[in-house]
Amino acid sequence: MSTYWEEEEADLDDARQDSLKQIEIDLLLEGIHRTHGFDFRHYLRSSLSRRISHRMNVEGLSTITALLEKVLHEPKFIDKLLNDFSIKVTEMYRDPGFFLAFRRDVVPFLKELPEIRIWHAGCATGEEVYSMAILLLEEGLLGKARIYATDMNENLIAFAKQGKFPLKRMQSFTKNYLQAGGTKEFSSYYTTDHEHAYFHPYLKENMMFAQHNLATDRSFNEFHIILCRNVLIYFDADLQNRVHDLFIDSLSASGFLCLGSMESLISAHKPQYEDFNAAERIFRKSE
Repeated sequence: MSTYWEEEEADLDDARQDSLKQIEIDLLLEGIHRTHGFDFRHYLRSSLSRRISHRMNVEGLSTITALLEKVLHEPKFIDKLLNDFSIKVTEMYRDPGFFLAFRRDVVPFLKELPEIRIWHAGCATGEEVYSMAILLLEEGLLGKARIYATDMNENLIAFAKQGKFPLKRMQSFTKNYLQAGGTKEFSSYYTTDHEHAYFHPYLKENMMFAQHNLATDRSFNEFHIILCRNVLIYFDADLQNRVHDLFIDSLSASGFLCLGSMESLISAHKPQYEDFNAAERIFRKSE
């Protein structure tokens, strides 16, 4: 049976180990930023810690410092960490209620515009970008729309450009599409082989894919719609605040900001928006 002092010493040892781990993570993120320009220093530590541990296990490394050595001395190793750290959880018409509300409530305003500029920030592999293109096509708006899809990870951007997704996911995507108010046969928008669904090239004619890092890059246009759904939840409060500043600078007068189902506006930015559809996290920039 352990004594009080042994338990105290064990607790202190755990605290020291946790402190050392945080120092190592600090050094790893600083090394990534200085050598490759990717800034993960304000990502939530709980999420990063899990991803770092995964990479250590895959590489057979016993310390985070060993990861840092690879970052500093193996130029291609950063690609593995970028893949680990990138946010790739997405699907077509994710949260169908959002897309249904967008079609019902936002589209009427878009029909009054001579042109429409939409920014999908943190688009990952692009499923929601193609979802929006189909929605706009069905509403007769795709021809006057420009959809800018960005992510920090160039590999994800390259994948999204293809418009190719696993065939096994089409059943769930079709269900989402119908719940989101789709008006046609979803299968009419793609062809298939035995493994993949290939969305028709005409959907991509008004899409522009580019690398953009929300943590470090600035505004690059003025947009009527900004979608950044389920990305901000991975950022700490400081980075969330900076990204919201970026969105305010990038939105046109009365433009719409669309967030994810688990996200909300930071209190400091609430006066700059109206709760257009708070339930579906759609906000409109105040005039």
